[in-house]
Amino acid sequence: MEEPAESEAFEEVDAVPVLAEEAGALEARPPAGVVVARQAAAVAATSFAAGVVTVAAVRAGRAVRAKRRARRKARQLPVLATRSFLIDVHLLGSRD
Repeated sequence: MEEPAESEAFEEVDAVPVLAEEAGALEARPPAGVVVARQAAAVAATSFAAGVVTVAAVRAGRAVRAKRRARRKARQLPVLATRSFLIDVHLLGSRD
């Protein structure tokens, strides 16, 4: 058997963690509670924004319909009186 050359030799590791030389190299995770609070705040803000947009859309639609109604009423003649009648219609066959 051949022994591996020096360039192919394996490095022996003692499994001890090595600290980074730079202080900013390691990133610390925020606590789990902070992440949940951020998610809750994002959901609340998004829901609020969606509600504002919905209210604005409904109000705009009502304003457009009101303008149409006003235009239609301006073109019509004034109604002086109204009468309602209940009409009952029967279709009768021949007596034969």
